[in-house]
Amino acid sequence: MSVIAPKIKPELAAELVKLAQQGGDLWGPNGLFQELKKAMVDQLLEAEMDDHLGFGRGDRSDEGRRPNSRNGHSEKSVKTETGTMTVRVPRDREGSFTPRVIPKNARRLEGFDGKLLSLYARGMTTREIQGHLEELYGTEVSPQLISEVTESVLEQAKVWQSRPLEAVYTIVYLDALFVAIRDGGVVQKKAIYVALGMSVTGQREVLGLWFQQTEGAKFWLSVMTDLKNRGVQDIFFVCCDGLKGFPEAINTAFPLAIVQTCVVHVIRASLRFVSYVDRKVLARDLRPIYGAATEAEAAAALDAFEERWGKKYPAIAKLWRTRWNEIVPFLAFPGPIRKILYTTNAIESLNFQFRKALNPRGHFPSDDAAFKLLYLALLNHKAKGKAPKEWGNALAHFQVMFADRFPVG
Repeated sequence: MSVIAPKIKPELAAELVKLAQQGGDLWGPNGLFQELKKAMVDQLLEAEMDDHLGFGRGDRSDEGRRPNSRNGHSEKSVKTETGTMTVRVPRDREGSFTPRVIPKNARRLEGFDGKLLSLYARGMTTREIQGHLEELYGTEVSPQLISEVTESVLEQAKVWQSRPLEAVYTIVYLDALFVAIRDGGVVQKKAIYVALGMSVTGQREVLGLWFQQTEGAKFWLSVMTDLKNRGVQDIFFVCCDGLKGFPEAINTAFPLAIVQTCVVHVIRASLRFVSYVDRKVLARDLRPIYGAATEAEAAAALDAFEERWGKKYPAIAKLWRTRWNEIVPFLAFPGPIRKILYTTNAIESLNFQFRKALNPRGHFPSDDAAFKLLYLALLNHKAKGKAPKEWGNALAHFQVMFADRFPVG
């Protein structure tokens, strides 16, 4: 049920206009609306005290028999999006009053942390956030305070990383980005793998983020085991970038899953061997392979490609033949849905947002520091997305092809 906001009384609006016409600052840390906010908070605190005591200020009835009463005020400075303000917090003689507007020990009004975290997630450094808040709002915030606010997100991020997942995902895309992290006094690049799952309803969901600590199959088996421990029972299709040891890890954890190497990654890897003058023509000659109607036609196209380019660039045909079993699975599906199966492009927009947040930082002091920022960037990106337009066709084929594994209901 929607809540209709109360209208401002004409008398109040007229008074505000009159004050504004007198000139001076309206929106700054010492302006009219900051003073209005302070007056509202002061009045809310007084109303809370009235509710706590059971009687209002100036109420003299039964005064001598009351167990508790007011005992003056204390001043408290709190930070807001529009600057720091000092409010008057009422006290009671028993010391039992606990305000809800500004809880005890709170130094920031609700919304301040969210604003700060949003800036952090967009890639601003602690010092940049400090300067930004000072410039726009006149709010002086120490780097230590910003670090404390962002640090509080780490536990939330760890809970998210271990949350339960759905039992079945039709497609899981895996892709990597690289982050500079200081380890033992040396800054080195570390791979962070992102898993994006497509549910049976076509909803996209980031399943987790993993720092690669070991090489090959052992690392990938730990990722797959993590997914299983969090409730995933089956995956129909996995699209990745030709990762070493990944098919073996998938077969161990999810033996029925189809492993698809991202064709776009294979094309990029192929073009690394090619001189600039040949790239455009060679890329055109690769197209009949992954654009073939059947696997047999694709194999014939690869033979034709090798016949033309094999002597000059022998490594390209070898690359395609070595990965053939992981390149061709998407050819078993009709053309309209192939593009959601043979490429990790679904995850590229997310990685773009991650890189926007990561690039200004240079390097991070620890894995946790990078993980915290990526989690905030993920919240800012709102990674859960709508189903792609091809999803209706894809789902119909999945229901036929994986009929005995498709969830009921």
